[in-house]
Amino acid sequence: MHLSGRDEILGTAYSDHDLVVFLEAAGIDDPDAVIDDPDLVEWRGGRAHQWTAA
Repeated sequence: MHLSGRDEILGTAYSDHDLVVFLEAAGIDDPDAVIDDPDLVEWRGGRAHQWTAA
């Protein structure tokens, strides 16, 4: 998550739901509205919303 000029890794999400939970815990009021905001969320290892089995 990129917020207030700093980067913080909130954890590894394995689904969109996991990501929403992380964003809620970080104080984001409407995580569904920002889940695709590249200024707040950095997708690694694949495209956005593309999940694979671990």
